[in-house]
Amino acid sequence: MSLKLAIVGRPNVGKSTLFNRLVGKRLALVDDTPGVTRDRRAAEGSIGPLNFEVIDTAGLEEANDESLEARMRAQTDMAVQEADAILFMIDARAGVTPADKAFANMLRRSNKPIILVANKVEGKAGEPGFYDAYGIGFGEPVPISAEHGEGLADLYDAIVAAVGEGVAHPDGEVSEKSRRKSRGSRKKSEAASQLQDKEAVEDADSDDEEYDPAQPLKIAIVGRPNAGKSTLINQLIGQDRLLTGPEAGITRDSISVDWQWQDRTIRLFDTAGMRKKARVQEKLEKLSVADGLRAIQYAEVVIIVIDAQSPFEKQDLQIADLVIREGRAPVIALNKWDMVDDRQKALDDLYEKAERLLPQIKGLKVVPLSGLTGEGTNRLMQAVLDVHKKWNVRIPTAKLNRWLDNVIYHHPPPAVAGRRIKIKYITQVKSRPPTFVAACSRPEALPAAYTRYMINDLRESFDLWATPVRLHMRKGDNPYAGKARKR
Repeated sequence: MSLKLAIVGRPNVGKSTLFNRLVGKRLALVDDTPGVTRDRRAAEGSIGPLNFEVIDTAGLEEANDESLEARMRAQTDMAVQEADAILFMIDARAGVTPADKAFANMLRRSNKPIILVANKVEGKAGEPGFYDAYGIGFGEPVPISAEHGEGLADLYDAIVAAVGEGVAHPDGEVSEKSRRKSRGSRKKSEAASQLQDKEAVEDADSDDEEYDPAQPLKIAIVGRPNAGKSTLINQLIGQDRLLTGPEAGITRDSISVDWQWQDRTIRLFDTAGMRKKARVQEKLEKLSVADGLRAIQYAEVVIIVIDAQSPFEKQDLQIADLVIREGRAPVIALNKWDMVDDRQKALDDLYEKAERLLPQIKGLKVVPLSGLTGEGTNRLMQAVLDVHKKWNVRIPTAKLNRWLDNVIYHHPPPAVAGRRIKIKYITQVKSRPPTFVAACSRPEALPAAYTRYMINDLRESFDLWATPVRLHMRKGDNPYAGKARKR
């Protein structure tokens, strides 16, 4: 997609709302609090026949030091440099502020086509600010309501006029009817996007496709605040793509980043740090955590970043347990390894803790690394690929039943209340993660310890280490049920 647009403006003018409107999904967090967006986020958007890549940015603020606001400003500057055209947004209800004028002067130096967008013009409250916008000097402002989807047809015309027909429609002319077509009805679009999101989750659990290394691999990076998640992603992709710093809780949105590693397409999802539920009180942090939970659902492999200086705290274990219960393939990344003394002793202790505190996954991959220096990142990605293959494994039913015969022969199910429990056959119903169903005469009476024994033997016999394994007992249908006995 050739055309790239960046949405810029001061905080709380509606940039993320317009971004969500253009992409047709609620990807960016939206709240009344100024400064919600911190990282730049890119996604494919469209208005009628016009397709483009749109970048949401942090609100422009005056900052000239090493503060968080200055680093956010640097991210916005990068988005301006990447874009082919700038959507400079103002709040028509607040009118043109001195900050708007200052940032307009800054954007003039970019030598990029600039489209002035006056947001929140619904009703009469926005009229004075709309007319004031003429004084900025970017020509006629485009009146829109990002919240209600009004004015997108005018925005379409303004974009095409700013970048030219050849850039807007490189494949040829577009009819006048298509030119005027806009996404006026958003309810249908959002309903469709919700259906696509649901299908995306179901696709992650689908067992119809065999393992295909050519498909993009979705990896979510999760962990406590200030564990080094964004720093790790920046180190992996080799650029300062995500906002980082010593402050805890910098990341708010779940940002996706595409990357190539050894000819494999990787999609990385950075997430907000997850604190204990009792400590999460503010609405914005709740939205950030919910966004991170959705990223876990969409992911195939989840890298749980743990601070090697304070490893396996209760919150780390709860995050790992959540990932396992979701059925994602987990990998533990022991970050900040460059700050650990007596590494061999620490590593032995951490391996022992991982095995003891996370017994749900046998053979869990634990990789020490440094997101700051890059030490161990290749081992991490190799562990991710190994776990992903096991997460996709399929075992033929014939092999499973030969295994079941051997298990029952050496260790038959116990007799409960004087009656023997029979397990007749087993089959794998899906992968991602490997899930098995066994026909059992009395599944409600089978001890949980015997089910754990079968799962552990499955892992050992079929090399299913480091991935969740699910085993369900089902009672077989009785062909004589409901039939009266003949006399």
